[in-house]
Amino acid sequence: MMRSLYSGVSGLKVHQTKMDVIGNNIANVNTVGFKSQRVSFNELFYQTTQSASGPNAETSTGGQNAKQIGLGASVGQISINISQEGGSQSTGNAFDLKINGSSFFVVNSGGADYYTKAGNFTTDGFGNLVTGSGAYVMGYAAERDATTGDFVLLTDELRPISLYSDEYMYTAPAQTMNATMTGNINSEDADFTTTGIGYKAPDLYVYDSLGNKYGVQMKIEQVEGSTTEYVMTPLKIFKGTEEIEDMSAIFVGDGVTTDADGNTAISLTFDGTTGLITTTPAELTINILDADGDKADAFQQDIVMDFSTLTCYGSEYSVTAEKDPLGGGKAVGNMISLGIQTDGKIIASYDNGDTACIGQIATATFANPAGLEKAGDNMYSSTMNSGDATTGDITSFGETMSSGVVEMSNVDLAAEFTDMIVTQRGFQANSRVITTSDTMIEELINLKR
Repeated sequence: MMRSLYSGVSGLKVHQTKMDVIGNNIANVNTVGFKSQRVSFNELFYQTTQSASGPNAETSTGGQNAKQIGLGASVGQISINISQEGGSQSTGNAFDLKINGSSFFVVNSGGADYYTKAGNFTTDGFGNLVTGSGAYVMGYAAERDATTGDFVLLTDELRPISLYSDEYMYTAPAQTMNATMTGNINSEDADFTTTGIGYKAPDLYVYDSLGNKYGVQMKIEQVEGSTTEYVMTPLKIFKGTEEIEDMSAIFVGDGVTTDADGNTAISLTFDGTTGLITTTPAELTINILDADGDKADAFQQDIVMDFSTLTCYGSEYSVTAEKDPLGGGKAVGNMISLGIQTDGKIIASYDNGDTACIGQIATATFANPAGLEKAGDNMYSSTMNSGDATTGDITSFGETMSSGVVEMSNVDLAAEFTDMIVTQRGFQANSRVITTSDTMIEELINLKR
């Protein structure tokens, strides 16, 4: 039989394989995170009918090249175009992620780690971040510190990322420890001069250690005959609109006076020229007491109130008392939203103004990412030729990730259709080799007639 028959058959096989790869690439043109493949051919073993010989001076003959007949082609390599990044597609979904770089998301399915570029993640019934096929997205989980109540990342090992576990759904309350009284006192305000009123009563809102909100009503009364001297006294404590009769507030500090009934007060004096407060020091401590006169159980910490910015101008009365941003206390925080930063940290926002990092998505790099094997479901597995995975947070690799975006397939349709034409012609040419060889054999057989 003619060698060309088998060469043609081998050509048909390799072009068929190439067409299979092209078809798979085109089929996945819209698959998230898909990396296209490319086929390379190798020539098959050559049959040597005459070895090469060198020139011979004794016989005065020149050298001759080897005479070899090729036996066709074979598939040399099916490589993954893994380094070329696909385009970005905006989705608006906070859990859709795209890696801006060469690293991979780490996922776990059936107890084994896999790697993927497809960041179209979702959540399961237990609040875990998962792929569309149910593989867990891996990273660094957070746990609540028993002392501070803050969340701390556990970076000792990779764990499944949980977004909605019970401990992440709230943040702990805190008692108010710092407050500020600001604004302006106008001596000509009608309440100071109206018979039967004679004072203003701003409220200071504070939180106890259990997150309950209370209002401490302050009384600011003008000293008779003076436009620059006032007395401030705590009056009542409210919870919502209800007065709490078994709780009271007292002032503690320099300049605080106490009457026979245990009521405390502090003088507020202002400069008659500048309108600025002259009371020194311009701060005091507020203690919340129970019915027995002891510190209330949920108010064991002192509340320090600063009133150094009060003024006494001729403008409208505008005194307000509020908790400071730092040490101002807070209610129990309930989770209202989640977001993922460019470093992979998952930030939860709460209705009390708290934010907390409840996890971080990890990524992995390889010495030879092209050596990874496709495992289906947009996942890859490591091999001996890819090297072991180096895992960490994405910033350690000098990369970032984008939220609300996924990486599209890197298939180039123009190149694929061009390769399809070339492959079709190659297949066609090899089929002609077979038919022509068959015709030649037929002619040989016909010699007998």
